[in-house]
Amino acid sequence: MAFMIPDTSKSTVQVHLEQLTRGYTEGLQRHQVLDHVSADFLQGESVAIRGRSGSGKSTLLNLISGIDTPDSGQVEVAGRNITTMKERERTLFRREHIGFIYQSFNLVPTLTVADNIRLVLELNRIPKLESDRRISELLAAVELPDRADSYPDVLSGGERQRVAIARALCHEPSVLLADEPTGNLDDKTAQGVLDLLDRLVRQAGRTMIVATHSATVAAFCDRTLELHDGKLAPHQDGAAT
Repeated sequence: MAFMIPDTSKSTVQVHLEQLTRGYTEGLQRHQVLDHVSADFLQGESVAIRGRSGSGKSTLLNLISGIDTPDSGQVEVAGRNITTMKERERTLFRREHIGFIYQSFNLVPTLTVADNIRLVLELNRIPKLESDRRISELLAAVELPDRADSYPDVLSGGERQRVAIARALCHEPSVLLADEPTGNLDDKTAQGVLDLLDRLVRQAGRTMIVATHSATVAAFCDRTLELHDGKLAPHQDGAAT
């Protein structure tokens, strides 16, 4: 399946990274995870971030979401510099503008499928009638209309990831971040998840940034960047991942 690369001359920058650095100290040794990373991600495009385990892919997503803060540099999302925000302000901004999909699904086991989604809507103070409408529409969209009252432990891996996608999109974020979204799924189920992301995210004009080891996921995206030795650059065919 081939996809067109967005026309950058007509697209809006949705996520802007400028000279990001992030490292940590282990004993007496300093490890530089991100080394002056700069990049732009456009409205409506999907970008894969590839790299070896421990290369900093998850760290980069956490910085973009505001879960973590850089040692230096800045992150702008939807025109807002989130690195200058206080923690509470970043949390509120993230709730409104960013959706997150995890490899391990991160569903609350004691809540039903509907209530897992409703939790995000309540945090965004969406009225109940509107919440009910969105939950119903999203569960239909992810082909789980009869699972609203089910608990996560009775769902298959693919079904759990579909619920996670519905939860990530319920507050209509402008940016979706996905950390190995097909990592725990078999090939057929993974393809179903990609088809779902294409329909609900890419065709809706949302920006999606995906950290992945999967060549299939990378091929699904408009372009691929490689994270290696703290640097982010266009992926080269044959590069190790």
